[in-house]
Amino acid sequence: MMTTRRPINILLVEDNPGDVRLTQEAFREGNMKVNLDVARDGVEAISYLRQEAPFSDAIMPDLILLDLNLPKKDGREVLSEIKNDPNLKRIPVVVLTTSNAEADILKTYNLHVNCYINKPVDFDRFFEIVQKIEDFWLTTAVLPSMIA
Repeated sequence: MMTTRRPINILLVEDNPGDVRLTQEAFREGNMKVNLDVARDGVEAISYLRQEAPFSDAIMPDLILLDLNLPKKDGREVLSEIKNDPNLKRIPVVVLTTSNAEADILKTYNLHVNCYINKPVDFDRFFEIVQKIEDFWLTTAVLPSMIA
């Protein structure tokens, strides 16, 4: 297994301030050094990833956590743009959403999402899910940015 000493850069695409705060706290409690940037809607997420103003100095994320139900541009559209962009398509995308609709699950996998997770409403379970994301994606999996 490859190891990295630099912080892992994560882009959280989430419009719910409470979920943003919980995610930040869960990663702070974790074992890895994580830089967590937040995009509050789909348009902001794409601008961030393409390093457009005001994100011209944005660091390319190692992992994207993406909610589906976003203002301005929904998560499905964001996922499609990411996976169709040759400069972005290798970034792993984990959908973290309250939707458990079969249509959403199938559509996101058809758009090449790397993982689909139902966001729990229970505080302790939410923390547990974020810890599992950290354990797998940041400890076990080898991310493309670690070998680039």
